[in-house]
Amino acid sequence: MSRARTLGLTALAMTGFAANSLLCRQALRQTGIDEASFTLVRILSGALALGLIVRLQRGRSALGGNWGSAAALFVYAAGFSFAYRDLTAATGALLLFSAVQGTMISHGFRAGERLRPGQVAGLILAAGGLVGLLLPGLTAPPLTAAMLMLMAGAAWGVYSLRGRSAGNPIQVTAGNFLRAALIAAAVSLGRLPLTSLEARGVTYAVVSGAVTSGLGYALWYTALRGLKTTEAATIQLSVPVLASLGGVLWLHESLTLRLVLASLAILGGVTAVILAD
Repeated sequence: MSRARTLGLTALAMTGFAANSLLCRQALRQTGIDEASFTLVRILSGALALGLIVRLQRGRSALGGNWGSAAALFVYAAGFSFAYRDLTAATGALLLFSAVQGTMISHGFRAGERLRPGQVAGLILAAGGLVGLLLPGLTAPPLTAAMLMLMAGAAWGVYSLRGRSAGNPIQVTAGNFLRAALIAAAVSLGRLPLTSLEARGVTYAVVSGAVTSGLGYALWYTALRGLKTTEAATIQLSVPVLASLGGVLWLHESLTLRLVLASLAILGGVTAVILAD
């Protein structure tokens, strides 16, 4: 695959991942859909889209995955939805990807990897930025929502680690989405009295699941074949930036000085850890 095609697919995938934040925030802020229903529709739509992609891949029909990974996927999607009731797109994306990278870096450390001095400095800078973002104040995000998003990011990090050597990534992801949809359906049944569906909210959830999640993951896994590990990890840090821009331009959200400074510290620190590897 040519370098130009790799970069093009990467750009589309990162745009899709950032759009997930915008679609979820828009649905929960401006429509009547509830968080659990958004999660169910998103995951189910993703499962259907990925299942179709698998069928189109040279007639493949078998799905992979396992229940452990599906549970991690559900925790990510549910935490993401419930957190975005009270978080801006920019803050949510920053917290999400901070937790994803932090989880994966921590796993490497526990597995015996040792950090160089530059990486330690980067980790301290990133942790300081995260603490600064969450400290009480007029512009601090709601703590419960922030914790839910950090949980979602940690779950996505766990999901990514579990899937690194799980065979064909699209087949595995399709199977995990299908299993996660069953978990989401069970949760939604338990919350039936609180269920609230609205056409626009369902539409946002379908687009988030089928296009920016399902198709986005397919594009990303294809692009990964032409990217080095450090390139892939660093490129993902563009998502909070894209989400911030989208939040300002589409959702008319404001960027606070606290968020800007925290973003610089967190993204700069994580970049230092990745590039110094």
